[in-house]
Amino acid sequence: MTEKKTSPANQGNKSELVFTKKNYQLLLISIAIVVLGFVLMTGTTDIYDFRKTLLAPMVVLFGFGFGVYAILKK
Repeated sequence: MTEKKTSPANQGNKSELVFTKKNYQLLLISIAIVVLGFVLMTGTTDIYDFRKTLLAPMVVLFGFGFGVYAILKK
């Protein structure tokens, strides 16, 4: 039978992060925008209020879109 030679997986390779510091900062900003959108949705006043039905969902969607941008930014 033949013997298989195994080598260490990280031999000579530097461990680099997938994202840069800027990517993480943008991702944290996007998370804050999404949280802000959900905070805008809270409350016990009129359920059909402009803030709850239009503004807050748009803020949340913008936050998710900004998060995608933060991930894809090189």
